[in-house]
Amino acid sequence: MTYTLALIIFALFAQAPSKTDAQKDSPVTHHAKGAFDVKLAPQSTVDPENKNMARMSIDKQFHGDLEATSKGEMLSAATSVKNSAGYVAMEQVTGSLQGRSGSIVLQHNATMNRGMPQLSITVVPDSGTGQLEGITGQMDIKIEPGGKHYYDFAYTLP
Repeated sequence: MTYTLALIIFALFAQAPSKTDAQKDSPVTHHAKGAFDVKLAPQSTVDPENKNMARMSIDKQFHGDLEATSKGEMLSAATSVKNSAGYVAMEQVTGSLQGRSGSIVLQHNATMNRGMPQLSITVVPDSGTGQLEGITGQMDIKIEPGGKHYYDFAYTLP
């Protein structure tokens, strides 16, 4: 019985990848940074009488490690409480990421709770095309006083 158990344990260890193999298969996270320009334009909404809800078109130009343009749409909602609001958006980004050409779709989800922001921008799974196929990642945005926009994009590629 002990011999059989030892064989089972040995077989499990023999099939498990070595640390070296696991390290080879681990994705490496890259960072792309730069600035971007954004233009938002109001669009019609389902209920034009509701001034707390808005829909905007997004037109961006990325510079730096990501040389690209994007087009998208944003839905937002304000509340009666100052500095509380939320938005969701989808944007198609097309161009070159650190020398790799293709496109990705970014999904935004953000809230502002009485001035405290929470933002999540994620690459939509399986949205990468061309040399960006298989990409995953998260983007952070910083806005300086005066309105200058910057991105920090943490991503992995197969």
